Amino acid sequence: MKNNKDKNKNNLRNKTKNIKKNNNSNDNVIKMKTPFESKNMIQIKKLRVALIVIVLIFVFLIGRIGFLQFVEGSTLKEAAYNQQAINQIISPKRGNIYDSTGKALAISAQVDTITINPAKIVGDDEEETTALKEKVAKGLSDIFELDYNETLEKVNSSSQVETIAKKVEQDKVDELEKWMEDNKVSVGINIDEDTKRYYPYDNVASNVIGFCGRDNQGLSGIEYQWDSILTGTPGKIVSSKGSDQQEIPDSEETYISAENGSDITLTIDYRIQTIVEKYLKQAVEENDCEKGGNAIVMNPQNGDILAMACYPDYNLNEPYTPNSVLAETYDSLSSEEKSEALYKMWANRSVSETYEPGSVFKLITASVALEENITTTDKSGDFVCKGYEEFEDASSDKPVRISCWTSAHGELSLRQALEKSCNPSFMQLGKRIGASTLYKYYDAFGLFDSTNSGLYGEQSSIFQKLENVGPVELATMSFGQRLNITPLQMATAVCAIANDGVLLQPRIVKQITNTETGAVTETPVTEVRQVISKQTADQVKSMMESVVTEGTGKNAAVAGYSVGGKSGTSEPIYTNTDAGYVASFVAISPIEDTKVVILVTLYDPPKSNHQGGTLVAPVVSQMLTEILPCLGIPSTDVETEDTSNLITVPDVRNKTVAEAQKTLEGAGFKVITHVNGDANTTLVSDQTPKPGASLSKNSIIVLYGEGSEVSTSVAVPDLKGMNASQATAALREKNLNISIEGKGNVITQDYMANEQVQEGTIIKVTLKQTISGGAQ
Repeated sequence: MKNNKDKNKNNLRNKTKNIKKNNNSNDNVIKMKTPFESKNMIQIKKLRVALIVIVLIFVFLIGRIGFLQFVEGSTLKEAAYNQQAINQIISPKRGNIYDSTGKALAISAQVDTITINPAKIVGDDEEETTALKEKVAKGLSDIFELDYNETLEKVNSSSQVETIAKKVEQDKVDELEKWMEDNKVSVGINIDEDTKRYYPYDNVASNVIGFCGRDNQGLSGIEYQWDSILTGTPGKIVSSKGSDQQEIPDSEETYISAENGSDITLTIDYRIQTIVEKYLKQAVEENDCEKGGNAIVMNPQNGDILAMACYPDYNLNEPYTPNSVLAETYDSLSSEEKSEALYKMWANRSVSETYEPGSVFKLITASVALEENITTTDKSGDFVCKGYEEFEDASSDKPVRISCWTSAHGELSLRQALEKSCNPSFMQLGKRIGASTLYKYYDAFGLFDSTNSGLYGEQSSIFQKLENVGPVELATMSFGQRLNITPLQMATAVCAIANDGVLLQPRIVKQITNTETGAVTETPVTEVRQVISKQTADQVKSMMESVVTEGTGKNAAVAGYSVGGKSGTSEPIYTNTDAGYVASFVAISPIEDTKVVILVTLYDPPKSNHQGGTLVAPVVSQMLTEILPCLGIPSTDVETEDTSNLITVPDVRNKTVAEAQKTLEGAGFKVITHVNGDANTTLVSDQTPKPGASLSKNSIIVLYGEGSEVSTSVAVPDLKGMNASQATAALREKNLNISIEGKGNVITQDYMANEQVQEGTIIKVTLKQTISGGAQ
C-alpha cells in the first residue's frame, strides 16, 4: 500500500513538472488586453448609430418642409410666381385739382415711359449682340441726353426690365420711333403710356397746391396731404414666361385695369387768388419786406378759404429751381442749406409758421370782455392811458414799464381804445378779465389747437402755461404779444366773430369726385362751437367798423362798401431783434351779413414804415376793391371818376390800320400804331386796351398791325401821393391809361412802380383823403 501511495505521489509530481515546463515554453505568446466580443455585437452597434442618424435626418427634413410650407410658404409662392410671370404695371391717372369755379390748377397729361428688355436685344452671335447693344445704348443716350456708360450698363443688365426715361414728351417719343425704324430695332425697346403732372398757372397758389415727384407721388401741399385720394390704384398685365425667362408665345394674359385717382375741388377761387397774389407781391417788393408776407381770404359763413397766398412763391412746374429771391444767395449755400432753403420756399407760411399777431389780437380781448360783461363798448372814461403801464415783476427789483405805441391817449371807452389801438387800455382790460378766463376763451376760439383745415404742414400755437402767466405776461397777451399763433388761427378766430360768434372749421377741399363712377362727395361745413353770443359779435363788428371810419384803419376803406378792421404791429422780442417787426391788418366786409374776412401779414418791413394801419391797410383796401365785386356783392355808393363821359373801346381788330385809326379818333381816343407796311392794306392783329374797356376822352389806344411786334417796354411810374390830375398826366406821358376810384391822393396802384407793361395798359389807382398821424 505504501508503495502504491509513493508511486502516485511521484506520478503527480511528474505531471506538475510537465505543466510548469509547458508553461515556460509559452512565455512568448502575446495576450489581448480587451475583453472578447463577437462580430455580431459590433454590427448591431453600427446599425443603431445609423438608425439614429437616419431618424435625425428625417426629423430635420420634416421640420424643414414644415418651415418652408408654413413659415416661408407665402414668400416662396410669390417668388415662384415672379419667376414664372411677367408683370407690366399700368399707371393710374392722378386726379386733377380744380378751383371752386372749375378751373384746373393741377392736371395729369399723357406722356410715355421708355423701358428695355436687355435679354431681347440680341444678334445672331455674340459679336453681333455686343455691337447691337452698343448701338442701342448710343441711340438711347443721345435721344434722351443720358450718360452713355450708364445706359450701356442697363442694356447689358441681366434684369428683366430696365427703365431708361420717365415722363417723356411726344417729340422725344417720335424721335425714338424714327431711330428704331431707321436702325431696324423692333424688339427690346418699349414705349409705355404714363402720366406727368402739370400746373397750368405756374406760381398760382403754389404754396397751397404743392407738387409731385417723378413717380407722381405728392411731395408737398395738397398734393401730399391728399395723396391717397389723388393717386388711385395701379393696374397690371400678367403673362407667363418659361425657364429661359422669355415670354411664352400665345400664353394666357391677365389684364387688371388701373383705378384712376379722384379729382379734388378746392375752395380756392382762382379770380380771388390772383388778385391777392398780385397785391401781396407788390406790397412786399415796394415796401422792402425782407421776410416776405402772406394773405388769407375766407368766407366766415362756411369756413371756405377763398384765397391763400405767400410771397415769395415758386413755380410748381420747376419746384427745385430757386425763386428770384432765393436765387440771389443760392449758389453760395452748402448742400444742406440749399435743401433747407427749398423746403422753406415750398412752405405755406399761413399754417406752417407762427407769429405774434400784435394789436389784431385786441379783437379777442375785447370779445371776452364784452361776453363776460366786464365792460361795454361806449362807457366813457372806462380806461385811462398815460402812455404806459407799470407792473411788478418777480424777476426784477424794479417795476416793468410797458409803453403805448404812441403818446398818452387819456380817457377812453372800449370803442375809442380799439380805434386808437391803445395798449395800456387793453392791459387794464386784461387785468380785469384775468388769465384763467382769457385762457378759457382762447381755447374756445380754437387758438390752442390746429384748425384741422386739411392743409399740409399745419402747426399749432405757442402760449405760456397758465400757471406761469404773471402780471407782465397777462399784460402783453392782452394786446397780442409774447404769444404765437398761425395766421390761419387768427383769421379763423376773426371769422367766428364775423359769423355771429360761431366758430367753423376752415375748409380747403370743397368736394371729391370719383373719376370712375362720377360720384361726388361734399366736404361738410363743420361747426365747432358757439364762442360768443351774436350780441357780442355784433358789438365787436360795430367797433371794427369804427376802426376803419374813425381810427387807425382808415386806409382800409373801400368806396361803396362797409368795411371793419383792425391793424396790428408786433415788435421783435429783445432776445431776437433780427426777427424784425410784423405788420398786419384784418378786415371784414360787409359789416352786415359778412361774406369776406381777409388777413394780410407782412414780415420785417423797414423800421421807418412798419405800422399795420399805414403799411398794410392800403393793401387790404386794394384787394377788397376787386374781391367784393368779384363775389357779386353790390356796391352802395361808389366814388369813382365821372362815368358819364367814359367811352367804350370798340373792337377794331381785323380792320385795316387806317380804318381802325379813323374809327378810334372819331370816338375821341388818341391812337398809336405799330405797323410794318401800308396802313391801308395791313390788318389790325391786336389792340391795347382790349375791346369793351371804358376810358375817358383822349385816352390812348395802341394798334398792332399784322407782323408787328407787341411792345412791353413801358415802365409804370410811381403814382403814390399824387392827386387824380397828376396821376393822369404822369401816365399819359408814358402812353398809359388810368382808372380812378375814390377821392383824394393815390394810396395804391394795381401795377407797381417800374413794372414793365404794354403801351395803352389801364392802370387802376385808389385815391383816399390824406390821414394825419401814424397808425398801429
